Amino acid sequence: MIPDLKLGSGARIKPYGYFKTSVIHDSSSPQGNDFPLPLLATDTGPNGSPEFHLKARALRLGVNFEWLDPAPKTTITGRLEVDFEGDFTRVNNRNISSIRSSQPSLRLAWARIDRRFNEKITGFALFGQDWTPFVSSTLPNTIENTNFGGIGYGAAYERAPQIRTGFNYNFGGARSWKIQPEFAIVFPAFGDMPTNVADQLGFGERQGADGNQPASQGRVVVQWQLDKAEGVVPAQLIFSFEHARRRAIVTAANVPALFSAAFPTGAEVSSNSDGYSAEFQLPTRFVTLAGKYYAGSDLRFFLSGQLLSNFNDTTGLSSVATAASIDGASTVAFGFADGTPTVAPQRPARGQGGFIQFGFPLSRLFDADPKGRNSGWTAFVYYGFDEPLPRDARRFSPVRGRSDLFSGNIQYKLNSWVTFGFEEGYYRTRAANHSATDFGGLPLFRGIPSYTTHNVRSEFATIFTF
Repeated sequence: MIPDLKLGSGARIKPYGYFKTSVIHDSSSPQGNDFPLPLLATDTGPNGSPEFHLKARALRLGVNFEWLDPAPKTTITGRLEVDFEGDFTRVNNRNISSIRSSQPSLRLAWARIDRRFNEKITGFALFGQDWTPFVSSTLPNTIENTNFGGIGYGAAYERAPQIRTGFNYNFGGARSWKIQPEFAIVFPAFGDMPTNVADQLGFGERQGADGNQPASQGRVVVQWQLDKAEGVVPAQLIFSFEHARRRAIVTAANVPALFSAAFPTGAEVSSNSDGYSAEFQLPTRFVTLAGKYYAGSDLRFFLSGQLLSNFNDTTGLSSVATAASIDGASTVAFGFADGTPTVAPQRPARGQGGFIQFGFPLSRLFDADPKGRNSGWTAFVYYGFDEPLPRDARRFSPVRGRSDLFSGNIQYKLNSWVTFGFEEGYYRTRAANHSATDFGGLPLFRGIPSYTTHNVRSEFATIFTF
């Protein structure tokens, strides 16, 4: 790393970041967000709830660290990154103007040790919060960077505390083939929200921690030089997996009276999250193709599966009664199975999704002067989808099914520091049911039971990078 600062401790530091101002219009944004979410989650009012936003909170700040170890084969690096996409202040001197008072939140914070064993093999160990090995390796190039164009539209990803290790084997050859397997133990997060948000620090993600085991994740990356033209980065093919376990606890005081004798000390029920993915990044001098496919169960934490987590399977139970879990994030069901008191199993909602994006270096395709003002034009075309298994989605209300997104953006890089971009997207969500007479009925849109709805979203942004 070429440092900008050197500390007396020996650490070398290089700051980076950007800030962005966006002008946004949504034809339907019923939840009032300045970023898109799956539709049919709530009614819109009489006219679809169109909204205008001008957003200036997309400020990201980061620092790369490097420590020079006396051993020439060892490198120690680190990264700290924050942004202002988090919550807003709610205190008396801010309440009225809270919309412009966003607060910084942690994105990345890790340290990494790399060791070169010989000319072909290197190994590493990473400690801290980073992108998860599962499903986070490939992300689309979008103007809307809050959730990369929208949660629940195929661009699944996550960041989480972890300890990760792996090694890289360099096969070499004309295409510079490399392979890198990795494994990580990760905080077992599920994204289920506690009832009392004020207790988020103590109760947030308690059900994952109550699973009493770390989440396990891993990936294998295969890298090679697909196009040998100057300035074209290597191609990658990535396979990943994850497994995690959660547990919902009901205290003795909260067990329904009908079942208190059978569960005098309380009760608990658990479920798993399992997932796998395949991702690819194929850059050439003419077009870059990137995408991923993922599938699994209870993928809510990874911002997919239409954000559905788990449900109580009360099939075959009689005299069903419910109780809140200790953190208020779940409802646990009790019932009689052939006269025996039991806790209803909680099943994870299964789902799948993915995206594909084409990126075009317009200036190169049209032979623009590399040193001229027309050298910075690029364009991207995207399609993504995310859907739960319909029979699992029908266990939830509203009965939201498949969401997909068609979008395109064009970007003009004025120089190394300033980029202008415009993005147009068509966001669509369909119900898991086909008619109002199906199980659970149809969700409301404009106050009317609807099978499908959409949002046409336009965003113009100016991005300053440093």
